[in-house]
Amino acid sequence: MGKPTGFLLYERQDPPKRPVAERVADYLEVEQRLPVRALETQAARCMDCGVPFCHAFGCPVRNLIPDFNDMVYRRQWQKALDLLHATNNLPEITGRVCPAPCEAACTLSINASPVTIKQIELQIAERGWERGWIRPEPAPARSGKKVAIIGSGPTGLAAAQQLARAGHEVVVFEKADRPGGILRYGIPDFKLEKWVIDRRLDQMRVEGVVFETNVEAGVDVSPRYLRRTFDAILIAAGARVPRDLKLPGRDLAGIHFAMPFLAQQNRRNAGETIPPDQAITAAGKNVVVIGGGDTGADCIGTARRQGAREIVQIELLPEPPKARPPDNPWPTWPRTLRSSTSHDEGCQRLWSVGTTEFLGEGGHLTGLRCTRLEWSPPDASGQATFRQVPGSEFTIRADLALLAMGFVRVEHGPLLADFGLEVTERGALRVDADYMTCSPGIFAAGDSVLGASLVVRAIALGRDAAAAITRYLRR
Repeated sequence: MGKPTGFLLYERQDPPKRPVAERVADYLEVEQRLPVRALETQAARCMDCGVPFCHAFGCPVRNLIPDFNDMVYRRQWQKALDLLHATNNLPEITGRVCPAPCEAACTLSINASPVTIKQIELQIAERGWERGWIRPEPAPARSGKKVAIIGSGPTGLAAAQQLARAGHEVVVFEKADRPGGILRYGIPDFKLEKWVIDRRLDQMRVEGVVFETNVEAGVDVSPRYLRRTFDAILIAAGARVPRDLKLPGRDLAGIHFAMPFLAQQNRRNAGETIPPDQAITAAGKNVVVIGGGDTGADCIGTARRQGAREIVQIELLPEPPKARPPDNPWPTWPRTLRSSTSHDEGCQRLWSVGTTEFLGEGGHLTGLRCTRLEWSPPDASGQATFRQVPGSEFTIRADLALLAMGFVRVEHGPLLADFGLEVTERGALRVDADYMTCSPGIFAAGDSVLGASLVVRAIALGRDAAAAITRYLRR
C-alpha cells in the first residue's frame, strides 16, 4: 500500500451535501463530490490489511477495494478504473445508491471511521466517463448464440453487458417504456439522476445489446416464441409484489403503495404528464409513511419536495441502538440507527408502532388508528415477538398513506406458468447452483431468486448468471 500509516494520520471526510433549503426545491442529486486531492488523502486511509474484509466479506460484487484505493492514492486513476470494472458493470450507480456494506466491514470500523470507499468508487467511475476512458467494448467475435433477458433492472443490465461482451446476441425485454427497472422508476432522482443510467445504456447499445421496451414477456411475446428464438433465457425481473396492510379501511381513497408514488414523480421529472385522475401527490397533505426502510425514506424525500404539510414515518420495529449491540459484531452489517438525507429534510419518526385501522370520511382517508408495541428480547434463534400495549391507542391525521413495507416476491405471471417454473415456499424462483431453473435453458437471477435485496447484490447475481449462461452455451 502507498501509505500504510494513513489511517493514523488522516480523519475520515464525508462528501458534502447540498443545503436542505436548496435541495428540497428540486430533484437534483443531494450528495456532492469531495475535491480530488481530498479524495486521494481519503484513499491513503486504506490499511494494508492481511484479510481485506471490505472485499472478502462486505462487498457482494467482490470489488478489489484495497487495490483501487491504492491506485487512487498513487493518482493512477485509469488503473483504478480497470480494477473497478473488473468486478462491477455499474460503479457509477452503486457509488450513488449502495448502502456500502464494504464500509461496515472495513477493518477501521472496529474502533474508528471506515474508509470512504463508496465516494472513491463513484469518483473513479465519474473520472472514467469525464476523461473518455469508458468506451464501448464490443466482443471481438460472435458466438452465434442468442440470449433473451426479461427485465432491465441492475441484474438484467449487468447480465446483458457481460453476455454481449462474451459474443452473444442479447435482447432485453422491458415492460416499461424505458430501460432501467427499479433504477429508473423506483429510486428518486435526488439519489440517482437518470442521465447516469442513459449514459451506460448508450454504451451497451453500441456493444450490441438490444432493448425492447413496452414488451411484457409472456403477454406481448409468448413463451413459445422465446423458446423458439433464443438459445437461453434469463429471468431478471424484480421482486415487485409489495407487502400489503389489509386492515379495516384499506379501500379508502388516499392509501397507496410506495412504488407507484415514487415512479410517478420520476416520470414527471422526465417530462411526462400524469393524468389528474391517476396522480398521487403529497402537495398540501398530511402524509404517513408506513415502513422504516430505504423505500420509506425515499417517500419522505419525495413528499417533502412535493410540498407535504406534515410527514410522519411509523415503523413496527423498535428504534435501533446508536452503537452495535453485542450480538451484532463487526464485520456484520450494523443494525444501528441511521438517518438518511430525506430524514434530515424534516419528518417525525415513530418506532414500535402498529397500525390497527385506516380512518376515513366520505370514502377518503382522514387518519390512522395506531397502538404502541412492546417487544420481547430475542430468543435463541434471534427472533423477537411483540404485543400491543394496553391503553396506548392513538390516531394520526393523514390525507395520504404510503405503504413502504417491502416486497414479498416476483410476480407470478403467465411467463412463469407457461414455462412451468418451480418456486420456493416464499414465492421466489427455484434455481440450481448455475442459476438454471427446472426448465433447461431458462435461468433466473436477482430479486426473482433472492427476494428484494440490494442493487449491488443484483449486479453480482447478474454477472454470475451471465457466466453460467455462457458456460451452458459453450457445451
